[in-house]
Amino acid sequence: MTRGLGGESPSNVERYLAGVKYPATKGDLLQAAQANGAPRDIMQLINDIEMDEFGGPQDVMKGYGKLH
Repeated sequence: MTRGLGGESPSNVERYLAGVKYPATKGDLLQAAQANGAPRDIMQLINDIEMDEFGGPQDVMKGYGKLH
């Protein structure tokens, strides 16, 4: 399995974003991740994504990919 930042795979990041209604803001993603029990490293990773608005999960993964 491919590992990303903090040893987390992209699919693990998506798991913590369950229930997000898109389009969404970074704040929406952070709220969902917190509600889904995301660890601190996932919260930081989401915060580090340079985008502020996301049209769908693909935008989150694009932002995640740019962090590498």
